This record gives sequence, structure tokens and C-alpha cells, in this order.
Amino acid sequence: MFKRIFQLFKIARKLSTSGAIDTINQIYTLPVTINIFFNLISIGSEKKLVNNQKKPGEKLCLALEGMGTTFIKLGQFLATRPDIIGEELADNLEKLQDKLPAFDTYEAKKIIKKEVGETQYKNILELSEPIAAASIAQVHIAKIKEENENREVAIKILRPNIEKLFNEELDALMLFAYIIENTFSKAKRLKLVEVVHLLREITNIEMDLRFEAAAASELYENTKNDNRFNVPKIYWNYTTKKVLALDKVDGISIREHKKLKEIGIDLKFLAENLIQHFLKQAIRDGFFHGDMHQGNLFVDKQGNIIPVDFGIMGRLDKNNRKFLAEILYGFIQRDYVKVAEVHFQAGLVPQNTSKDEFAQALRSVGEPIFGQSIKDISGGNLLAQLFEITEKFNMPTQTPLLLLQKTMVVVEGVARKLYPETNIWQVSRPVLEDWLKDMKSPKSTLDTAINTSAEILKRVPDFPDLMDKANYALQLMAEGKLNIGLRNNKNLEIEQMRLKNFRNNLIIGFFGIVIVILLVF
Repeated sequence: MFKRIFQLFKIARKLSTSGAIDTINQIYTLPVTINIFFNLISIGSEKKLVNNQKKPGEKLCLALEGMGTTFIKLGQFLATRPDIIGEELADNLEKLQDKLPAFDTYEAKKIIKKEVGETQYKNILELSEPIAAASIAQVHIAKIKEENENREVAIKILRPNIEKLFNEELDALMLFAYIIENTFSKAKRLKLVEVVHLLREITNIEMDLRFEAAAASELYENTKNDNRFNVPKIYWNYTTKKVLALDKVDGISIREHKKLKEIGIDLKFLAENLIQHFLKQAIRDGFFHGDMHQGNLFVDKQGNIIPVDFGIMGRLDKNNRKFLAEILYGFIQRDYVKVAEVHFQAGLVPQNTSKDEFAQALRSVGEPIFGQSIKDISGGNLLAQLFEITEKFNMPTQTPLLLLQKTMVVVEGVARKLYPETNIWQVSRPVLEDWLKDMKSPKSTLDTAINTSAEILKRVPDFPDLMDKANYALQLMAEGKLNIGLRNNKNLEIEQMRLKNFRNNLIIGFFGIVIVILLVF
């Protein structure tokens, strides 16, 4: 218990001395008691000065970068959730730099040897010094013996003890979030406990490089027949929980416009190709690269786009894909009644809502966009505005679409830097039309009917039992003995109960720990 409390105060001290709390105060006015606590906890240390000319979001980025892995990841996660922190702050946090000093190459070799085994390790030749170092892992270049030839690969290696460090800090951060959320009613809307819980789940997956390898492999399978888009090959014999080996990218960063022109790359075609490939991933496959910024995209001499870093991926089910495609296509056609109907068909808008009023609200989003110049039209911004409108009609936020919307903005930004006059709607239209046409084809309709029928037939033997259970449940409800409650996240509820018990113990040791902290630091 005391170890966890100690960690909590270390984090509180980090927050205070980094300038993060002062910056947060500029964005959200914190209660007086919180400010007093952080002032007390920072006694004896020097607070970092912040550049007052920078925006609050930019200051927060700098503070989080200085606080290390856990807080960098927290900032990156919040950047994908404008529904929680607001659009402006989310945009600022997208600029968060995930860079840390590299760890020693000798240590990297020890990790690789332990992970892949002696035999496979002997096949790894000429391991370079680190070429990139982030908060969770770093990357080296090497040659491996594969099928009687030497192949140049990139090897990604987790930082030593990163899981232990991250989870210890996150335990303390979770407790901190719980105390704030349950002490101050205004903080509940920020969903702090939920944010930290989701961050833990996402990052723990990111810390198992086998998941990233699997994501790259799935993206490769989905796109292997697509022209001008090449996903690096994964070398599974050299991939473990802590080590990932994949083809070294032989290309130029997509941000190097001058170099791309020098090798004869058509930037207009490249920009259009990038947007179409992203839409194919999202709408056709339902699985897309969720971090397609300039640093993660390369172009080879043939003009093929090569993505890297598959730690953040998005997934959309068939309903969300259909919803997205029909909405975007409806806006392209400026058919706002159709877009409204799609929302109603998906059950996303309360049925007592006026369809005409909702269509009018959608028109208020679409028409200003179409009144802009080509270079200012954005599908990502359209979705962002759409989410704002639908909130007013009590439409629940579609979480899977939030990452897609943010990624779409990033992809469009990269495309516009390549070719400022890129017409997003014109480029998107053929992808949307092809997919919607395929969805409505006789073959697709027949496949859906067959799959649905098969699922029904599988459940026929269980039908009598299900009816008995349903009748029993209805009887209990009528007698008031059954309380209906939805549990969206059982693990989160368990976490909250554990935190509640821990909070009670925390109060007992509070003053003693403050004294210890002040003495230690």
C-alpha cells in the first residue's frame, strides 16, 4: 500500500514541478483545495518555467514530454478524444513529441538474444546503433540470414522494465483520477478514471510487439493487391513480446517534397493515392492505420506508399462502415435528407426527433463546407462538426469513429502539403461509390442473407430454453426482484471498487507520507 501511495506523491510532485498543473489551470479552473495540495507537494523543488507566449495546449505538451513515458502516452491518447478534452486541446496534443534518449546497444543485444534464443540470434548480423528512440521502444537496423540470403531489417525493441514502470505510474495515476473524480463533481464530466483505464488497456497491448506485428500482417493481407501501397513484411522467427523484426523501409519520408520531385514522383497523384488508400482501409476493410502522420509514411522510387509503426490501429464494424460511407457520400451529393435517414436507420438519433429539423441541422454543416475553396474542404472536419450537431440531438458519440475522424484530418493534412489543391470530395467519391455498389450487389445481399440464416439456424435448438429463461426473467421483473443494469466494462467497475477501498486506507497515511516525501526529495 505504502509503495503505491509513495508513487502517487511522486507523480503529484511531477505534475506540480513540470508546470503541468499551472497549464491545466489555464484550461480548466481547478478547485482551491487541489491547488493548495500541489503547492504543498512542490515545496523544496524548483518549478519549471513555461513560455507564456505559447498556447496552453502547447505548454501542456512540453510539460508532458518532460514527465516521461506514462504522460506522453496519456497525452497521445487524449489527442484522439476531442469529445473529452475539446477540439483545440486535442489538436495541440497531436504535436506531442514521443522521443526519449536511447538505451545502450549492448543492452539491446542482451534483450534480443534472450527473446529470440541463441540459434536465431546468431543469424542477426551487423546490429546498428539506435536510429530512433521513443518512450516505449527504440529501433535498430540489422541484417538477418533468411532463406540463404542476408536481408536488411528494422528491429524494434521494448525499453528495459518499461511495463513495470508504466503500470506502477498508471496505478498511482488511476488512484489520483479516482480521488479527483469523486471529490469534485465538476470533474466527473472529464471521465478521468475511464480515460486512465482505457489508456492502460491500449498501452499494455502496445507493449506486446506481437500485437503490432499481427496488425502489420493483417494490414498487409488486406492491401497486398492494392497498387502503390506496400506494407513491410514481418519476420515472425525474430518477433516476440519484446522484439519486432520487419523489412527495412527503403524510401524517402513523405515530408521530403523536394527529394520526391527529384526522383520523378507526381505529388498530385501521390496525394490522391494516399487519401484513397486510407478510405479503402477504413470503409472496404474496416481496419485502418490510426497514426498516418508524415513521420510514419515513406515513398519508394516507384511511388509506392510504405507505412510504418502499427501500434495504433482503428477498427470499424460493418454497420459503422456502411454508416460512414453513406454519410460521406450523402454529403458529397448534398442530399441532407438521405444523411438524416441514415442516422435514423442506424438508430443513432432518438425516434421522436424531427427528421426535417435534423436534415436542416445537417445542411448547416454541409453548405458552409461546400462554399469553401477546394483547399479548405476537409472530410475530417466535416465529421467533427457532424459530431457536434448530433450531440445536440442526444446522439451518443460513436467512439470507433473518433479515431477515424482524427486520422482522416491527419491524412488530409499530409495530402494537402503534397498538393494544396487536392479535391478531397472528388478523390473520395470513386472509393465510396464502389463500396456502396458492392454492398448493394445481388451477391453481397445473398451472402448477408445466408450468414443471417445460418446464425438463426444455429440457435434454433436453444430456442425453447431461451424462451423459458425469458419468461422467468419477466416474472422476476414483474415482482420487482430483478434490477436491470448494463455493464459496459466489468474490469472498469472492479477497478473502481478496488480504488474506493484503497482511498479509505490512503486517508490514514496521508500526513505521514507527506513528511516522508519532503524528507526524501
